Amino acid sequence: MKVLFTNTAVVLLCAATLMSSCSKPQKSAKTGITYNDKKTGGYEKFRKTHPSPGPGLIPIEGGTFVMGGSADQDVTYDYNNVRRRVTVGSFYMDETEVANQDWLDYLHWINVTYPQDHELYYNAVPDTLVWRKPLSYNEPYVDNYLRHPAFQDYPVVGVSWDQVQDYCVWRTDRTNENILRETGRMVSWNDLNGSKKGAAQPASTSKDPFNTDIYLNGQYKGQGIDGKKMIPDLSPNAKPDGKSKNPVRPARMEDGILKQAYRLPSEAEWEYAALSLIGNTQFENIDAGKIYPWNGLGVRSAKRATRGLILANFKRGAGDNAGVGGYLNDKADITAPVRAYQPNDFGLYNMAGNVNEWVQDTYRQGSFEDFEDFNPFRGNEFNNKRLADATKGTYAKDKYGRPIKDPAASSKKMKYADAMALQQAQAAAGQPNTATAGAAVGANSTAPGIPGQKDPITGKPYNPDLRGYGDSVNMALYGTTTLVNNHSKVYKGGSWNDLAFWLNPATRRFMDETDASAEVGFRCAMTLVGSPEIHPEGKPHYSVKKAKDFNPKQ
Repeated sequence: MKVLFTNTAVVLLCAATLMSSCSKPQKSAKTGITYNDKKTGGYEKFRKTHPSPGPGLIPIEGGTFVMGGSADQDVTYDYNNVRRRVTVGSFYMDETEVANQDWLDYLHWINVTYPQDHELYYNAVPDTLVWRKPLSYNEPYVDNYLRHPAFQDYPVVGVSWDQVQDYCVWRTDRTNENILRETGRMVSWNDLNGSKKGAAQPASTSKDPFNTDIYLNGQYKGQGIDGKKMIPDLSPNAKPDGKSKNPVRPARMEDGILKQAYRLPSEAEWEYAALSLIGNTQFENIDAGKIYPWNGLGVRSAKRATRGLILANFKRGAGDNAGVGGYLNDKADITAPVRAYQPNDFGLYNMAGNVNEWVQDTYRQGSFEDFEDFNPFRGNEFNNKRLADATKGTYAKDKYGRPIKDPAASSKKMKYADAMALQQAQAAAGQPNTATAGAAVGANSTAPGIPGQKDPITGKPYNPDLRGYGDSVNMALYGTTTLVNNHSKVYKGGSWNDLAFWLNPATRRFMDETDASAEVGFRCAMTLVGSPEIHPEGKPHYSVKKAKDFNPKQ
């Protein structure tokens, strides 16, 4: 695994020296121009690698499976998970649920970064009141579950879907900031905090905390930010900044140094990862199906050393959350540590029981009557980053230094003249660039569409909110005659307080994105870029010849 997932931050050294160790400089296969040479224009190419997963993640090799196929009954008579074959692309997923300590790290960062912003901190604190029950003495959990060290490795609960979205942005930024500081592309932690003897905290040109999108757009750099091992800038137009003899630059997406964004897994990804049929697969044949993340029809271990032990943390029956004193059957009364029980064949812990887990999808009962068979997902709200200055390409930022995002104005890339005309029209109307002011135009909304291109089929203004796409019922009824609307989000997996039926990966329930529960937590995922094959060893492959170098002198 360590060989396959070599850290690109180590492999992708400065462009000026990367190719110098090679016997021959690389050249473009289509133009013959030499790469990584300032004299030929500074075209840059880095060694192609399979990027490693971000901290806490493990690789999940994708493939085809029957979504909903593991369900053997429908006790709720919802008929909301129709069987259909889909393909899930390879991705990364948290090995464990996000724990209380992980969330406390998030709260600590908010507290030290924005000590006067009490609203931000308050909004990020989980709702510990989810433990309160009218006829149950759970008050100790209200006071202790989140913060007491005895529960630090237990899954965080009481977090809403909306809160999780903010956590994912924070985790992405902190991970990428740490990579850049540890590798010298930004000021190191020691230099930043004046840890070295006689060192002073550098004066930064930006008061905003690090944000990945802002950094990649070239808006987070300068004194107090740039590190000692910046990447050489081979552009003929680049100039030294005074401190360095040669021009340098921040990292770019093309360098492959930064990680993809942390996010919630889609419902299809979550179900595929929980089922983990990879352990029953040989030569593209699935030998046996599953109804739980483990093999067999029961919920007890059949192995000799652990025979009879419950395989997950769930409610065995009414009034039985833990078993009999002296021999607790699942060794937990409420939640259990995030590394309790045995991992499934992908290496993921607690994909059944312990806590239900949020996924990214918006709930519809008939979600998969109309669906894409590759990476099926319901919840798309397409948006663009708002431009503060179209001529410079700089993003507008909110008060926390993050890019402001507005509803997309078109289903495809607009012509430059049309995009500029749209911005000018919006500016004249007092609206922000690239989108209308205010919230997105929802599927149920009667508000006018966003100025921009029209849908080529309906002829109506483009609607960036596709969460209701393909509904088989009258959209006007959603949220009026049912509890389902565009704020209804899916959660899966079963919890410490659920019966065994909900441990089946195909089961699905929903809750409003602003609500929380003592039985719902989450884990993050990350998109895997590049080849989907995680374990190529021992498998047949076609031999591929390298492109022949062009010699202009012949």
